[in-house]
Formats: sequence, C-alpha cells, structure tokens
Amino acid sequence: MGFSMLLEARPDMSVVGEAANGIQAVRKTAELRPDVVLMDVRMPGMDGIEATRHVIASGGRSRVPVLTTFDLDEYAYDALRADASGFLLKDAQPDELVAGIRAVTAGDAVISQGLTRKLIDAFSDHLPGHSPQQQRRLADLTQREREVLTAIATAWTNAEITERLHLAESTVKSHISRILSKIDARDRVQAVIFAYETDLARPM
Repeated sequence: MGFSMLLEARPDMSVVGEAANGIQAVRKTAELRPDVVLMDVRMPGMDGIEATRHVIASGGRSRVPVLTTFDLDEYAYDALRADASGFLLKDAQPDELVAGIRAVTAGDAVISQGLTRKLIDAFSDHLPGHSPQQQRRLADLTQREREVLTAIATAWTNAEITERLHLAESTVKSHISRILSKIDARDRVQAVIFAYETDLARPM
C-alpha cells in the first residue's frame, strides 16, 4: 500500500495492478502488460524468482526489478540469472525507489555500487565456470572494451568511466552498446554477471 501511494503520487507513474503472490503476478502481468513489475522475492505459492522467469519467458515488454532487503535473500543471484532488471531496496528513500523504476523503464538496469560488491562477494561461490561460447564472446572484445566492461563490473557509473579512462561520454556509451551486443547481454546487470563468470573481474 505504501509503495502504491508513493508511485501514484508521481505524475508520470500509475499503478495498474497488485498481486499477493507469484501466480497472481504472472497472470496480471500477462493481462495488464505493465512497463515495470516491482517483484518481491518472498511470496507464497510461487516465489518472485520463479515468477520473474515466467514474466521474462512470456516475451512481453515488462521489465522486472526485484525488491530485496539484501541481508538477504539467498535468492539474489538466482534473480539475476532469471533476467531480473536489478535490485531495489525495500528501505530505499522514496526518491531512490522512483529513480530506480524510471531507470528500468528507460531500459537500464538498477543495482547500486554497494549492492554490486555485496552481491558478487556473497555469491562468488555460485558462479559457474565460463562456457566456450562465453569465451568466444570475450575474445571478440577489444582491449578498450574489456577495460570498460571491467569498470562496469566494478559498478562505475558512465561519468566515472569517462573521467577515469579519459574518454568522452559519447564514446563510453558507444563502447557499452557494442559490449552488450558482443556478449549478448540485455543490460549492465547481465554484463556484470558475464564479467565475473569469465574471470574478467573477480571478487575482492
């Protein structure tokens, strides 16, 4: 109810539906086709991870950020593998939550620098070895693209990549676009997973 009131108060947002469990979430997403499905991990019947898989597999336009407390949810890594569009903290400030939803709507992925590090540290033991296909995709990257991908995996923003690698912002955006295409990643979150799975980046 609190989330609904917060979002309905924004002129560019409207809540088109609510669900009490994963099964309802999948059904209502198919019926309502929202831009964003704000998915809780822990729900009765069908949990948020399985519901996310169903929503993404349907091929619809809905993007799915996952709500987490992050102390966590041992399912966090599974959520990313299910193609969730990142994480939003339940105790985030209202403006942070709204900004995250707007970012997801615009096609970006949402995951803070602190959460990126915690996520990789917590789930590094679950990272599978890289496949031959992943290795081929990694080999397709130029040296500069590898540097940018490593920066993404370290949770640098575009502005930080621009400053630290001495590149124009437009150049950084072009590099990121080519990287996502070459490694067949939908967004930055998938790029982070790819970087760690291929040992391009490693937990500290």
